[in-house]
Amino acid sequence: VQLQASGGGSVQPGGSLRLSCAASGRVYSINAMGWFRQYPGKQRELVAVITSGGSTQYADSVKGRFSISRDNAKTTVYLQMDSLKPEDTAVYYCNLDTFLGTYWGQGTLVTVSS
Repeated sequence: VQLQASGGGSVQPGGSLRLSCAASGRVYSINAMGWFRQYPGKQRELVAVITSGGSTQYADSVKGRFSISRDNAKTTVYLQMDSLKPEDTAVYYCNLDTFLGTYWGQGTLVTVSS
């Protein structure tokens, strides 16, 4: 299984970015797909997740600003990030959780700065 993430970059505060993550390979029995982020020297933290049933969960810090969605095949997950703040600056990782294992994308840097 491979996860290919894209969409990171630099944006001014208040701006928007959309991250995408496509899963390929033998993708079976998906429990959930989601996004985590990591600050320098810190552990990865959950940003948003969408389950196989379509339920979503967000970190309190991004509620109302970020939105997670997926495609009909349920193998690509998106993170729409609006009203970005400097504290959203981090490396964002997509995550795929299946009954057979957990997989991570390569990480994409999001920088929010004026």
